[in-house]
Amino acid sequence: MKKQQLGELILNSQDCLYRVAKSFLYSDADCCDAIQEAIVHAFEKLHTLKNDHYAKTWLIRILINECCTVLRRQKKLIPLETLPETVPYESAEYTDLYLAISKLPRDLRTAIVLYYVEGFSVKEVASIEQTTESAIKNRLMNARSKLRTILQDKEEESV
Repeated sequence: MKKQQLGELILNSQDCLYRVAKSFLYSDADCCDAIQEAIVHAFEKLHTLKNDHYAKTWLIRILINECCTVLRRQKKLIPLETLPETVPYESAEYTDLYLAISKLPRDLRTAIVLYYVEGFSVKEVASIEQTTESAIKNRLMNARSKLRTILQDKEEESV
């Protein structure tokens, strides 16, 4: 793959990159930082891409790694004990489903976003997450179950 093709892939994947970053990071500024760093790393490591067919999967994996790096940096800045258990902003601009997804553990949240929001196949999600297809299927099943419980609890609270 040439740099021009990578640039086109990045431009065509802007929305996807943002949604994946947002599933990890709550701040738009952090999302932008992670995306920018992922793009820089992608151009630097373009020679490591073995098969052009998997370029988008490769780019998403780089982004996920960058999001994890941002999260690690944040842990160093803010003591974990001071962080609230729930999402700090229960705003009207976010849907109940989005807030429920944000409450899931990272591995379940990533599987849900990549499979349902971004439309990757189970095989592609397994490749991105560097795990087996059966592990991804289990994560999706567990995530759906937890989302069901979270949303039912939310519904009961509003009644």
